[in-house]
Amino acid sequence: MSGSILRRSGIALISTAVLVALPVLPFRPAGLGVQGAAAVTASAASGPEGAVAGQRTGQDQGHSAGRGTPGDRPGSGLGGRWRGGWAASPQAPASGNGQNWSETGFVRQTVRQVVRVSTGGSRARIELSNRYGSTPLKVAGASIARTARGASVRPGSVRALTFGHGRSATIPAGGELRSDGVGLTVGALESLTVTLYLDAPTGPATFHALAMATSYRAAGDHRSDTGAAAFAETSRSWYYLSGVEVSGGRAAHRDAVVTFGDSITDGYGSTPDANHRYPDALAERFAATGRSRSVLNAGISGNQLTNDTSGSGEKGVARFRKDVLDEPNVGTVIVLEGINDIGASERSITSDSLTPEVSVRQLIAGQRELIRQAHSRGVSVIGATLTPFKGASYYTERGEAKRDALNDWIRTSGEFDGVLDLDHALSDPADRHRIAAPYDVGDHLHPSDAGYRAMAAAVDLDAL
Repeated sequence: MSGSILRRSGIALISTAVLVALPVLPFRPAGLGVQGAAAVTASAASGPEGAVAGQRTGQDQGHSAGRGTPGDRPGSGLGGRWRGGWAASPQAPASGNGQNWSETGFVRQTVRQVVRVSTGGSRARIELSNRYGSTPLKVAGASIARTARGASVRPGSVRALTFGHGRSATIPAGGELRSDGVGLTVGALESLTVTLYLDAPTGPATFHALAMATSYRAAGDHRSDTGAAAFAETSRSWYYLSGVEVSGGRAAHRDAVVTFGDSITDGYGSTPDANHRYPDALAERFAATGRSRSVLNAGISGNQLTNDTSGSGEKGVARFRKDVLDEPNVGTVIVLEGINDIGASERSITSDSLTPEVSVRQLIAGQRELIRQAHSRGVSVIGATLTPFKGASYYTERGEAKRDALNDWIRTSGEFDGVLDLDHALSDPADRHRIAAPYDVGDHLHPSDAGYRAMAAAVDLDAL
């Protein structure tokens, strides 16, 4: 399935694959963003053992928890322009999506998490989020290394991370913090292991529920271990880790692509620990051309465009700035949101669900708000049509009429900088209201691994 592109009046129309959404989950109060809430800075005043993140004043002293780190900015000679290698959108602590550690948090424990970067470089740093923490988060220490297998890492690759040149840091409730950059040559599509030691009780943890990847936990401090023996507990969520950034090498200005959406973007139904989400497959296509690019995943399973939902994040129009526009070097965003608004509100008519009725007019207004926010930052927006969901648990004929109407507006309004027709790309030719069987994971809503590959294969790379 190949992508085709037609440019007309500056609008790129891309025939591509599919994205959809996931079952609706519960809500959390809006947290503080990196911008708009007080930015955080880590000070090295207490020496190498304890950098403290405090409120930013007129002068930065040490590491900034906002977007950019003193000493590692473009032109500093210490790594060049930072760009996103990997990202996950933070969520409030919640149960659901299987067993996780978010509600209990951590104390005197080490958490080891494996991620795959979309692009490489010669330096690396991490971003940690306490966006939904109710108390300050003390990070006693952290490291980054090349992944070997499972919780083990490659000998000789472990790099201790610092924060404002201190080995520990405290992140205020609502804050986000970047580490200092460290020398580590990493290739595109390489897996990295980030290890955090959390000594003091953290309380409930900011996390990303649906990792589709295994995280590991050990009692005590094992941040420097190369072996996996101590890491006896596992989870399928990510904790506190919201980004891995790289610098060095060549990258065009504003070449990062952020994929924004719900569970189809998040990768629900893909094979765990295999990096078979559609954004992963898109990153592989870029790497195969010899010019890898940042492809960042800002999907949250169950997320809605117009409503906050418990366990599924803030509504899309509220989290878009923090999860998309505040990422480094972003030039394009692909938006696929709305199917959960439609399906969950239809379910509310006959059940005790709390999702209010949503109209096509409200969905269009939400899409327009995302376009407005992106254009205010000079970011291009590709609008993706909602994929078929006939046969899904929350399908109704009335909901289908809303999906068709919204898709018609996405295709014909001319308000997006490009259109990705995922509806046509994954639909069954014999019944355009259904996802094609080879692309259906089995619930008539989410793609299989083959469906995610087809989505990525359908994108015209030259249009991004």
